[in-house]
Amino acid sequence: MSKLPQWVGRLGTGLTRLAHRLETQQAEMRGREGAEGAEGAEGRMGPAPEGHGSPERAEGRPEGPESPGSPQSSGSPEGPGGPEGPEGGAGEDETARSEQPASVPAPPAYAPAVSARPDPVAAVPWGVRVAAEAAWRLLVLGGTVYALMRIISSVELVVLSFTVAILITALLEPTVTRLRRRGVPRGLATALTFIAGFVIMGLVVWFVVWQVVENVDEVSGEVQAGIDDLRRWLLHSPFHVTEKQINHVAKSLREAVGANTEQITSAGLEGVTVVVEVLTGILLTMFSTLFLLYDGPKIWNWTLKLIPAQAREGVAGAGPRAWTTLTAYVRGTVLVALIDAIFIGVGLFFLDVPMAVPLAVFIFLFAFIPLVGAVVSGALAVVVALVTQGVFTGAMVLIVVLAVQQIEGHVLQPFILGRAVRVHPLAVVLSVAAGSLIGGIGGAVVAVPLVAVANTVVVYLRSYSQENALRAVPGPHGATASDTAPTAKPGLPPGEGGTR
Repeated sequence: MSKLPQWVGRLGTGLTRLAHRLETQQAEMRGREGAEGAEGAEGRMGPAPEGHGSPERAEGRPEGPESPGSPQSSGSPEGPGGPEGPEGGAGEDETARSEQPASVPAPPAYAPAVSARPDPVAAVPWGVRVAAEAAWRLLVLGGTVYALMRIISSVELVVLSFTVAILITALLEPTVTRLRRRGVPRGLATALTFIAGFVIMGLVVWFVVWQVVENVDEVSGEVQAGIDDLRRWLLHSPFHVTEKQINHVAKSLREAVGANTEQITSAGLEGVTVVVEVLTGILLTMFSTLFLLYDGPKIWNWTLKLIPAQAREGVAGAGPRAWTTLTAYVRGTVLVALIDAIFIGVGLFFLDVPMAVPLAVFIFLFAFIPLVGAVVSGALAVVVALVTQGVFTGAMVLIVVLAVQQIEGHVLQPFILGRAVRVHPLAVVLSVAAGSLIGGIGGAVVAVPLVAVANTVVVYLRSYSQENALRAVPGPHGATASDTAPTAKPGLPPGEGGTR
């Protein structure tokens, strides 16, 4: 069955060629009959007299110089009545007609219609072409991101340490600038800022550890007493919980702990490796911060040399804006976290919650994880108050935490951070989740500032490309450079949101 269309096609081609040959033969026969008729007519009429013109003139052609294709124009002295006579003229006419190419007739009705194959590009619908082009670009982008994530996972400790060093540099760099303005040499200003910054951070960590160690015994006793109170409350609560059910839950917990003893032991052995990694990360962070504070401009200029020349100008403009955004984010977050820790710590102190100062420090540290950190630290404070001081104290701590967080979200962050950091809450949640999956707590801390910096860079580069496109368009006749130059919108720095 697959050969039948080919056979029909060959049959149609053969029939078409046969029809062409028949029509060619018929045309030749008609030409011969016409030539014989012309010879007979010329024999009866005889030679044309002089002055009456040639048969061509008799047919109505204008007098004058003969055409290049006529016998006279070719230089021959013989005319129609010359030595060649009418027979010679008829022979030439017949030869000329036979040499003319025969017209290609239309294919007969019984020949199969063979249509030309369309262009493959034109045959694909426009929507499919757009989807295909977008799909392969997304595949390339996804592969690049995946490869980048794999590389970051392989050197996670180095990347995380360098990122934390950048955040600490953004916090300490304004101090170095102020000291240099007062005449302090750059090396001495960097050393003083570096030592003071890390000494303060070390003291904060030491104070938290010291408070936890000092109060762990007291808190353990209060937690045990709180669990007993919770058990008695459940027995007399409207939930109708029996003592048998409570004992069953406690037995299940003990069995789960006993079954996972090996895992707990292995985790304790792995703690040595974790300590070594933490110390390595701290050293990398300290060295990176020191050199970023001292040679930050030189490192940035060296990085610009790695960018292609066509894109170097745009990246050079995006860098300072990204650094401004990062500095504003770090300083604003530190200030907001400090205010949260002070107000919640004061509330915990007046409510007589144990370890009020360490809990306040935890609230300060967790505030660097937007949205999620505030919820976790507030929940920790409420649980400690509930277990150690009862339901009423726990409810009061919950009210204090919610009030402070509402003031933070609606007053402090818009006032302190302002428009320097504009990230949608959905982007914040997704970035924190992705950062925690990639790098744990450290990834959650650095995720949001990276997203804020990326947003600033993308907005600037888009505005920069639009301004370049406007400059490339020729202005109207008689316009000056000031008339055609793009202008910035009110309230935005140059290069952001420029319009004609």
